[in-house]
Amino acid sequence: MQQRHEREWELSIGPDTVRLFILKAKGLSAAVNEDYADGAEHEVELDGESHANHHHDGLAEESAEDLTEEELRELINDLNVDEAAELIALAWVGRGDYDAAEWSDAVAAARDRANKRTAKYLLGMPLLADWLEEGLEAIGA
Repeated sequence: MQQRHEREWELSIGPDTVRLFILKAKGLSAAVNEDYADGAEHEVELDGESHANHHHDGLAEESAEDLTEEELRELINDLNVDEAAELIALAWVGRGDYDAAEWSDAVAAARDRANKRTAKYLLGMPLLADWLEEGLEAIGA
């Protein structure tokens, strides 16, 4: 049973906003995982005359994936410095880099690393949605 810590802080970023990020990240992750589940999705078939017979029926799905990633990237880029630092700190707490009791240290460290690549950094985390969920739960938000 996980121990909940009494909240001694107020979040600049709303928990509902974080949950929106989680939903977007899960959608992005699911699209990638479905695409590469059997590894055969992107093979090019050659007909008897060695002409590529590759159909682009999946273009709508691919653009939807790109849209989801682009939406998430824009949402992250729209955050102010405090919100971005808290989002990174939530991922770090969820990943286990920091304990919930070290929240202020995690936020301070995230603020120190703040730069224009926050979206790239977060989107590069393979389990971003899970870590954000676990981070929110750990701090009781």
